[in-house]
Amino acid sequence: MKISKKATTIAIVNQKGGTGKTTTCENLGIGLAMEGKKVLLVDTDPQGSLTISMGWQQPDELPATLSTLMQKAMNDQPIQPGEGILHHAEGVDLIPANIELAGLEVALVNSMNREKMLKQVLDGAKREYDYILLDCTPSLGMLTINALAAADTALIPVQAQYLSAKGLEQLLQTICKVHRQKINPKLKIEGILLTMTDSRTNYGKQIDTLIRQAYGSKIKVFEQTIPRSVRAAETSAAGKSIFQYDPKSKVAEAYQSLAKEVLVDAEKRLKRSTERSRFKCWNQSSEGDGENSKASPASPRTNRIAFECFGSSRVRCAS
Repeated sequence: MKISKKATTIAIVNQKGGTGKTTTCENLGIGLAMEGKKVLLVDTDPQGSLTISMGWQQPDELPATLSTLMQKAMNDQPIQPGEGILHHAEGVDLIPANIELAGLEVALVNSMNREKMLKQVLDGAKREYDYILLDCTPSLGMLTINALAAADTALIPVQAQYLSAKGLEQLLQTICKVHRQKINPKLKIEGILLTMTDSRTNYGKQIDTLIRQAYGSKIKVFEQTIPRSVRAAETSAAGKSIFQYDPKSKVAEAYQSLAKEVLVDAEKRLKRSTERSRFKCWNQSSEGDGENSKASPASPRTNRIAFECFGSSRVRCAS
């Protein structure tokens, strides 16, 4: 079943390094491809970590990267279909990155519509894919803002440690700014993903409970967590996903389960959106029918839909 006519773009974001963004982007993307979805991965980090992890060990030698495409967007030059896209053996596509992206980030500061350059690059690709996953840089700079501006949702990997959990506040404030400043008022939180977990220790269990209690009432915290694994860390050097490197491992099972959870959530959002559209059409058709045309209080069903759409899946920002 196709989730929507256009790709769902997910920014995998956390300004703290070492939380598992790149590993999650690669393995979630390939997990979605294994479920029959057409997936594009985009490396938005000048370090090129995703590009290297997927087997292109010399990203600086690639003829076209994300920097090339964004430079064209800044100069109002056309981007050809498929330009800069690499095809991976495990069934996903990749727009790679290298150190040139660091220089482009500096140039973005003086560019008109600077927050929307990545969105312009991806607009054409959205019709060709089911999912586009953005591996964000470990900062809250202009490249991360571009990723949030281009995304439909943000998935936040959080290492199961105290300091990593504390860093969530600053990231959520940045997402709030993206809302308030109308850079991307439709951006939603896909969920918080606990990574490098260790259920054998009391400390790991405490951090899990802490995050679920602190954020779970307003933001989805994925039921599936990603366990700590040396084998998962080795995949970057091998240029393979965990599904090829160690397909029977707990990490492979976890990412496959995460992919299924993301798809289930997408179906739920689509169902809610359809219900909301039907209610809106019904409400408009009732206007002008005598007394029914008068404004009436929102029904419990309307309030329920509003809470589901805006209370649970969209981040609440302080006014």
